[in-house]
Order: sequence, then C-alpha cells, then structure tokens
Amino acid sequence: MPQARIMDGTALARRIVEDTAKKAADLKERTGTAPTLATVLVGADPASVTYVRMKQNRSRKAGIESRHVELPATTTTAELVATLTALSADPAVHGILLQHPMGAHIDERAAFEAIAPEKDVDGVTFASFAAMSFGLPGFVSCTPGGMMRLLDEYGVDPSGKRAVVVGRSAILGKPAGMLLLARDATVTYCHSRTRDLSAAVREADIVVAAVGRPRLIRGEDVKPGAVVLDAGYNAGNVGDVDFDSAAERAALITPVPGGVGPMTIATLLEQTVTGAARQLGV
Repeated sequence: MPQARIMDGTALARRIVEDTAKKAADLKERTGTAPTLATVLVGADPASVTYVRMKQNRSRKAGIESRHVELPATTTTAELVATLTALSADPAVHGILLQHPMGAHIDERAAFEAIAPEKDVDGVTFASFAAMSFGLPGFVSCTPGGMMRLLDEYGVDPSGKRAVVVGRSAILGKPAGMLLLARDATVTYCHSRTRDLSAAVREADIVVAAVGRPRLIRGEDVKPGAVVLDAGYNAGNVGDVDFDSAAERAALITPVPGGVGPMTIATLLEQTVTGAARQLGV
C-alpha cells in the first residue's frame, strides 16, 4: 500500500486561481483594464490545440482576457518573430504565451527571445532564466515555479537537502535546478548521458523528474522519505515516475495527472496578473 502523502496540485492551483481572479478584478476596477494574455500557436498539433484551449478557459475563470493568434504550420521563424515583436509592443497585451513545441523548421530560441521580458509570463526568455539564476525580480518558468509552490505548501524546505533533477530542458529541468539552488539545496542534474542514473536518484532527498520518458524513475531507486515531483506527462496519463512503486517509499509525491500540471497553469495566470499590474503602474 502507498505510504506517501499525495501532493495535491489541483487543490493548491484552485486556491491560487481564486486569489488571482480577485486580483484581476481589483486591477480592472482600479484601472478600467482587464489583464490580457496572448496565446500564440503555430500549426494545429492536437495536443497543443487542446492545451491552449484549456489555458484560455482557465484564463476566463480568473478574469483574464485571452487573445489567440493561430499561425499556419508553414510559418517561418521571421514571421513568428514579427508576430511576437508586435504583441510585445502592444500595450493592450500584458502577457505572451508561445505554445511549444513548434515545427522543426522554427528557431525556437529566436522566437522566445522576441518576447519582451516584462511580458514573458511563461518564463522562457534568457532574461527570465537569468533572473531565476541570480535571484532577481522577474518571472519564473511556470512548471518549476509551480513545483516550488508545492514544496512550500507541504512544508518542504530545500535548504541543505540533496536534489536530483532528471532532465535539462531550458524551460523545465535547468530552471528547476536554479530555483532549488536559490533555496540552498545541493543540486545534481542528470540526463540521457548520466552514468548510473539509479545511483544518483538514490541519494536524493528531492527528486524532480522532467525528462519525458514514462516510468523512468522506479520505486526501488527512491530514497525512503524522499519528496518526488513528477513533471512528466506521457501517453496514457503516465508520468516519468513509476507512481505505485515510488509511493511505497517516498514521503511526498505528486500524482499524474493532478500534481504538477495544474500548478503550471495557475502560475501562468498569476504571473499574467502580476505583469499587468506592473505594466499599468499599480
């Protein structure tokens, strides 16, 4: 039987969105302007279309207006950069979300960098990564930021703990490690070239699984009493952690779905309202 306590991202996210809705309503009352999030989608990948629609629905519930820009799959990097540059210059837009992944012909980094830092509510630009790394004001990458909120909610202080981040993507693994390091954890990054991944995971007080490989982290490799944050989402609602076996050894664990995912969207919405308030000077 599972011994771990479940980290309920759905419940925490609901509270954050409710608080965000109050802040959005207050901002509109004070300025006459509703916070506005622009979502940009290149092509019609079914998963991305569904995800964007879900974000738009959640935005409405939080009192955030949505502006959706849908571009054809044949869009070039230059055309996408032009679209994002225009949105960055539009004072009626307070946050920009570029849905990824994009087609292989798109220079994803060039596209991200076309987003103005003050509107980078998804935390994907160089400026946002630098802010996370140096502890400066700015926006966090939404999934890592959501994971840190879950740690706080469940009373987990990373200070002095060994944290192993499995995955090194620019908007998930790397910033997750930076945020943990900023909270005085001792951080190890693991990836596809890591020798003996199991040995590294066994040392971890906090495990962040963010590699996109179903059930890669096995329960036998989880240190008894560890905290397991599963940011993976694979076909069949399966995470990067073998939940059943890991839950027998971990003290705290996020489910898939219902753990990290809802926190990602809640963080995005919260940062959109924060960005709008800054841009409106209140």
